[in-house]
Order: sequence, then structure tokens, then C-alpha cells
Amino acid sequence: MRNDSQSYTETVATNAHKGPKPFLQATKEEATRLPEGFASIRVPSNHASWFRRFLAFVGPGYMISVGYMDPGNWATDLQGGAQFGYTLLTVIMLSNLMAILLQALSARLGIATGRDLAQACRAYFPPALNIVLWLACEIAIIACDLAEVIGTAVALQLLFGIPLIFGALISALDAFLVLLLMNKGFRYIEAFIIGLLSIIALCFIVQLFGAQPSTLNIIKGFVPSSDLITNKQLLYIGIGIIGATVMPHNLYLHSSIVQTRNFERTPSGRRDAIRWATLDSTIALMLALFINAAILIVAAVAFHGTSHQGITEIGEAYHLLSPILGLGIASTLFATALLAAGTNSTITGTLAGQIIMEGFLGLQMPHWARRLLTRSLALLPVILVTALYGDKGVGELLIFSQIVLSMQLPFAVIPLVLFVSSRRKMGEFVISKRISALSWAVSIIIIILNIKLLIGLFI
Repeated sequence: MRNDSQSYTETVATNAHKGPKPFLQATKEEATRLPEGFASIRVPSNHASWFRRFLAFVGPGYMISVGYMDPGNWATDLQGGAQFGYTLLTVIMLSNLMAILLQALSARLGIATGRDLAQACRAYFPPALNIVLWLACEIAIIACDLAEVIGTAVALQLLFGIPLIFGALISALDAFLVLLLMNKGFRYIEAFIIGLLSIIALCFIVQLFGAQPSTLNIIKGFVPSSDLITNKQLLYIGIGIIGATVMPHNLYLHSSIVQTRNFERTPSGRRDAIRWATLDSTIALMLALFINAAILIVAAVAFHGTSHQGITEIGEAYHLLSPILGLGIASTLFATALLAAGTNSTITGTLAGQIIMEGFLGLQMPHWARRLLTRSLALLPVILVTALYGDKGVGELLIFSQIVLSMQLPFAVIPLVLFVSSRRKMGEFVISKRISALSWAVSIIIIILNIKLLIGLFI
């Protein structure tokens, strides 16, 4: 693979005269810290068909969509569907729309400035604030990794009878899978992730066919209900869904991996890349919406209004799905999709951890070492809780990890919106006042929900 940072700096120097550069333009030093594969994927010329150009940009959106359908989502969607039927479909839809907006802003920041969100924070925030933001990001990654460990361990237990503790230990081996894919090239990572996403989608298409949900009830579920505010338990799970859907570390990840495309570093080239990247992430996140909605719908059909309405455990749902739905393969498909989701999430979690550490601290660490460090911090609570409380404790830990993720959202969302709303920092790529107002409204909603959740937890 050629020296990507050299290619980047040469491109910038060549095209410097063709238009104004954003104030946040990356330096040569920062270009060398970007992940492997930077500017390594060729983009066809403007004379190529729109489909070929679109395919060249397809990939990063599906990588960040992984975080929106990881095992943490399964726990909250499963619990929400079993306890409240279709009611929380509206929360899934709203949180997905928030995700589409925020990921579009993240892609814009990375493409327009040549810096990812972590590098931008390091460049313009004081050191003390950067330490706080970095720690918040690390907590979010550990919480996300916690969900991946639990999801992978549960899937291995359901499919092969491996005890949870041993399944959690086996999950640490995925560091070598990440290393193998990185050595082959960034397109291999994207292809692997898209392949597993296809398996997850196929599994739930079959399960929905077996569940035969009511179309009218699904439509009603997407209509907001006042119970979302008045019912404390419903609100608790709803905020958990938002935390599980809008991933803090995805905002850092997306702003970096969109730069793997070797588009022209000119104003027109950047505008074109922003359009394609936004389309890529929007389509991919619609797939995430389908998966999350499918989990909740299947749970609503199978468990809501029955003696199993209080179900919260993924393992318990696995054992009940086939007999209740009358579809023998439903349980196996459920566990297979869970294993694919956990495996996918480990890859993006590793990349996000690398990007955040290098962006905030300027520290570089081998992928396998970074992965094993993060995974070790996630393994300890899983092993401890499993030993003390058994499978039930692990399920509650999974829900709690999503609440922790939700708490970290403002630490990523506010800096992102602050940067992309500033003309001084973004130049001609600054977002419009209308989009800026909408972005700040989303940020305020997230903060208010988190405050309400904290009050509910401690009072």
C-alpha cells in the first residue's frame, strides 16, 4: 500500500490554488495519524456513471450502521417490544432520524476539513477539556464493548452451549480478525461487514415472515404517544434505545473513515464527496432502522400481552421464539444474527478506539494491543457479574451499558455541532442556519433526556 499521508499532502498542495480551504484544514502531521487505508480507495472521474461513483463511496455508512444494531440494541428493543408492544417504534424512528442527521454532519466535518472529530477537538479545545472528552469517549467505547462481549458470549452459549464466561474470553480473539482484515485493505473490512449485515437482515426477514405482525399496529407504533413522557419505565427503556442507537464513538469513526476515498481535495471535489457520503450513510442507517424495528416487532408479536411479557433476557427469548411463533428455525436465526452483530461491532469498535486515542492524545498503538486493552476492561465486569449473579445479572448489565452510552452522547454531539456550525472553522462548507438550529435542537433533546434519566435513577 502506498504512503497515503504523502498522497494526501501532495493533493492538498496541488489543489491549494483552486479554492479557499476551511480553517480546520488538517496538517501534514495529522494526516500521518489517520487510519490505514487513507485515500486508498479510488474514486471514478466525473465522467463515470453516477452508479459507479456511488459504489466507490459505499462502505463507511455500513460500517457506522453496525453500531446502530449491535447487541446493546437487541436488549433494549427486546425489552421494549415485550413490555410495551409497538409503542416504542416511534422512539426507534426518531433516534434513527437523529442518527442520520448527526452522521451526515460527521461525514461533512471529515471530508471538508481533512480532520476527524477527535483531531478537531485537540486542535481547538484546551488540553483539560480534551482530557475530559477523551475519557468520556473511552467510557463510551468500553460500554459499547461490554455489550459486544455479552452479545457474543450469549450467542456462543445459545448456538454451541459454551458457558458465558468462556464465551466472553473467546470474544477477545477477535483482535486477530481485525488485524487480518486491516492488513488486507480497507475494502476487505467493508466487504466483511456488509456480508454480515446481509446475514442479519436475512435472518430478520424470515422471522418477520414467521411472526406475521399486524400492519395496522406497526403504523400505530410509529405515531408518538404521551405515555413516552408519563410512564417512567417506558421512558427509561426509550432513553436506553436512544443510547443504543446514536453511538458517540460513531461520530468520531465516521469523520475519519470517509477520508479513505481518494476524492479531489478541491471545493467541488469535497462537495461531491459530501453528497455521496451522506447518501451512503442515510441508506445504511435505514437498514439499521429496519433491523431495530424488526427486533421490537418480533418481540411484540411473541411476548407482549402474554405470560412472557416481562421477558428481558436474550437467552430466554431465544428459547421461546420458535415454539411461540411456530417457526422451528426462528431461534437459530435469532442467535445467528446476534453473533453476526457482535462480530461486526468489534471491528468498528477497534477502529473507533484507535481514531479517538490518536486524535486526542497523538498516541499510536497496534490494533491488536488496542483491542485487547479495551476488551480486557470490558471482560472484567462481565466475568464478575456472571460469577455473582448468573445470566440474569448479565442481561441487566447489558441494559445498563446502553444507559451509559446515552450519558456520553452530549460529549460527542456538542463538539460536532459546534464545529460544523462555525463558518470560521468550516469555511464554505458550514451548515445552513436551518440545519444548525435543527442540530442544536437534537443536542438539547439528548441532554434533557439524559438529565431526566439521571434524576429518575437517583431519586
